[in-house]
Amino acid sequence: MKKIILILIVLSSHVGLTQSFKQMKESIHQFEVTDLAGQKFNMSSLKGKKVMVVNTASKCGLTYQYELLEEMYKEYKSEDFVIVGFPSNNFLWQEPGSNQEIAKFCLENYGVSFPMMEKISVRGSSMHPLYKFLTNKDKNGYKNSSVKWNFQKYLIDEEGHLVKIISPKTKPNDPAVLDWIKS
Repeated sequence: MKKIILILIVLSSHVGLTQSFKQMKESIHQFEVTDLAGQKFNMSSLKGKKVMVVNTASKCGLTYQYELLEEMYKEYKSEDFVIVGFPSNNFLWQEPGSNQEIAKFCLENYGVSFPMMEKISVRGSSMHPLYKFLTNKDKNGYKNSSVKWNFQKYLIDEEGHLVKIISPKTKPNDPAVLDWIKS
């Protein structure tokens, strides 16, 4: 009986280590995406930086957050912080424009200088692989979630691991977010 218990303990710890090792290997750095200009953007270029991933839209009641995001990016980019925007048209068709129209809108209205990627789907059967990672605990090692609306924020640590999910209605410059950036 003691041998069986010992074997079960060894096996269960091995399974736990295997799962932990798998989660450690997966990070946001494994993804390559495309920016609004059609250029490849390797997320591994963000190693060593804190990252805020945010899905955006041009015709949303929360679109004003672009201004706050840009202010944060300018203030903290020298402290190894970056924002990466992903336009999506998943919520009441609030991002109907082409990649070129989105780029023009962001620059002309908010002076966006942080990296903006091509329009993707952040939910449903056509969900982009990056968002499958962000929303699935088995992939991100943190927690399951769903993208509730435009301007939901995902905070990623320097190793590329998801550490926090911020509600769309919470402003990006919320004290809890700023404290995380500065820590």
